[in-house]
Amino acid sequence: MFTGIIETLGIVTKLEKEQENLHLTVKSDFTNELKIDQSVAHNGVCLTVVGIEGEEYVVTAIKETIDKTNIGDLQVNDVVNLERGMKLGARLDGHIVQGHVDRTAECIRIEDAEGSTVFTFKYDFDGSNVTIEKGSITVNGVSLTVVNSKRDEFSVAIIPFTLEQTTFKYFKVGTKVNLEFDVIGKYVARLHELK
Repeated sequence: MFTGIIETLGIVTKLEKEQENLHLTVKSDFTNELKIDQSVAHNGVCLTVVGIEGEEYVVTAIKETIDKTNIGDLQVNDVVNLERGMKLGARLDGHIVQGHVDRTAECIRIEDAEGSTVFTFKYDFDGSNVTIEKGSITVNGVSLTVVNSKRDEFSVAIIPFTLEQTTFKYFKVGTKVNLEFDVIGKYVARLHELK
């Protein structure tokens, strides 16, 4: 379980395919605090630490993760948003994030809004995931509030601090991102489907 508040940025230092799995080696400033079998969200994707050496650690993504997220698109030297699992009893500053990406989206517009930056994303709508105005969405692991919701696209406004502290500063039109829709909204949609 995560909050969507990014702790730090990591750098991908090595990618290694093994059958259908992808092992990612990541350098981060909290590696020395990690333990084997610990969960870390990488651009919103929950992956398990399987190895640690110096300032670098290794996680493994399976085929389903590679197919449904942007993890398979990563290259050596790419920067990723990182968040360790939340501590029980700690303040929940973002929203409830599972680290289970629902789908990817494409950044279709970036606009300066005089103090913030508005990013608009488009995704393939299949009826199972929706956004609502002022609702929560996770984009590449970042907990955000939807400011404009349409059937297959939405916008978020990023304050300068978030822009600087996350991979949003590298986004351009065409950037592929991971989306995790609000878990409460997903349950409500599923219950409505069952009626």
